[in-house]
Amino acid sequence: MGLYLILSSVALYLFHYAVFEDTHHILIYMIGDLAFLPIEVLLVTLVIHRLLSSREKREVMEKMNMVIGAFYSEVGTRMLAYLSDFDPKLDEIRNELIMTQDWPDKRFTNVSTRLRKHDYRIEIQKVDLQYLRSYFGDKRDFLLRLLENPNLLEHESFTELLRAVFHLTEELAKRDEMKHLPESDIRHLKGDIERAYRSVVYEWLDYMKYLKNNYPYLFSLAIRTNPFDHSASVIVK
Repeated sequence: MGLYLILSSVALYLFHYAVFEDTHHILIYMIGDLAFLPIEVLLVTLVIHRLLSSREKREVMEKMNMVIGAFYSEVGTRMLAYLSDFDPKLDEIRNELIMTQDWPDKRFTNVSTRLRKHDYRIEIQKVDLQYLRSYFGDKRDFLLRLLENPNLLEHESFTELLRAVFHLTEELAKRDEMKHLPESDIRHLKGDIERAYRSVVYEWLDYMKYLKNNYPYLFSLAIRTNPFDHSASVIVK
């Protein structure tokens, strides 16, 4: 193809010379075209390519946000509602997690900064480990399908979230019974639970911001099913 294009160009220049017999005119335009070539390469490779890449990335992130929504609908929201009840310091941040339709982006940013400083602890002695084992066991196939998503690496924080949740699922599934575990093993599970809990809270707030800015009707449902709001009701009043 490259050789064909070069020969075509040569043939056209020869045709031009045969008709007009003006090498000066041919050389003027040839050198002018060659002079503009670096600028053309710059425009194509840096500007147009970057615009196309940016558009493609936005499309990938849109698909990933659909995956994140499926995760919270199927696993994350109920997980937050259950584990947050055993967070002894939840009252320090609960009011900041009860959002409304008129929250500005700056409010989300401020709350995100506050969440990064929160001490995510779980009172493990109050957690029903057998229930968690059964719950995540039922969601194992769903989590595996999420991990198979080819776009997952485009969203680093959600990838880490899935790794943490799936690791917890595997840890619980490998134990035949949960009633007579040694204290050392319970501390190990406590660390796995707190890691997953922390990741799911972080990502949940970012997802709420995305819904608020792009899909107000989905954000409305998310507010009415807020896992941190004990007074939340899906019924519109």
